[in-house]
Amino acid sequence: MAASGKLSTFRLPPLPSIREIIKLFRLQAAKQLSQNFLLDLRLTDKIVRKAGNLTDAYVYEVGPGPGGITRSILNASVAELLVVEKDTRFIPGLQMLSDAAPGKLRIVHGDVLTFKVEKAFPESLKRPWEDDPPNVHIIGNLPFSVSTPLIIKWLESMSCRDGPFVYGRTQMTLTFQKEVAERLAATTGSKQRSRLSVMAQYLCNVRHIFTIPGRAFVPKPEVDVGVVHFTPLIHPKIQQPFKLVEKVVQNVFQFRRKYCHRGLGMLFPEAQRLESMGRLLELADVDPTLRPRQLSIPQFKSLCDVYRRMCDEDPHLFAYNFREELKQRKSEKKEEDNESHRL
Repeated sequence: MAASGKLSTFRLPPLPSIREIIKLFRLQAAKQLSQNFLLDLRLTDKIVRKAGNLTDAYVYEVGPGPGGITRSILNASVAELLVVEKDTRFIPGLQMLSDAAPGKLRIVHGDVLTFKVEKAFPESLKRPWEDDPPNVHIIGNLPFSVSTPLIIKWLESMSCRDGPFVYGRTQMTLTFQKEVAERLAATTGSKQRSRLSVMAQYLCNVRHIFTIPGRAFVPKPEVDVGVVHFTPLIHPKIQQPFKLVEKVVQNVFQFRRKYCHRGLGMLFPEAQRLESMGRLLELADVDPTLRPRQLSIPQFKSLCDVYRRMCDEDPHLFAYNFREELKQRKSEKKEEDNESHRL
């Protein structure tokens, strides 16, 4: 016993290996859910080490599956680990871990896309946004099919300071397909630069910390896996609503091989497109012949700030969707063609 009366560290007792757990409960990765199991505990330990100091931390693990990363988190002397697992097949194996770590592991059968983590941990953990990050961490080996919609959802929560970010600047350590990991961390001008790069980096410090070869997973995916660490910034680099930033960035990158003016033009109805796009670029002081990947975050900030002013001037502008206008024009043309045939 330590002098404080607490155990200085917690270690799980001897347990069946993850491979044995998979055999014992007849678990198979569901291809339709893009599941891949990480069996090497040296790699799960590395993921957890890269998350930072977890001593007495409250950890939210998403998609624990058969419990490889779960074991590594429990062995990091956490105060409490909350796991949310959608697939009922994994619950008995996780319950075995809970029995081996009394009072440490809380299991929720649910969907990470809808789970209300803001009510999961004690109020006392909350820290002002300007302070150091709270002692709350999110860690997960995400199914590929969930990873992108989930990080977009959490980035929006970060901008609103709700969801996992009611506690403060909650740090996240998550796995993605290597290509997605590279996009998240891609610098201005790089080939991997994308919508995800800008949306993540205007809100966070993003680090692609290491890559896990696909052969380390069962079943082996066709791609390698990147581990990415996110620390929310005290001051977002763009001070506009998330949905506005998302709309500008999406429009720019939908024509990623074209000049940036092509995508920016689609923010405006066709009748005023050229004039409004020219005004946007001029006021934002952005070169219309830059490619999307060449635009820096300060340039995106200028574009968003000017677009916001234009939306304030025209209350209908933000709701405009060029695809809807295109669809309407096609429908009108079809009606005209049908009318001419009748004549």
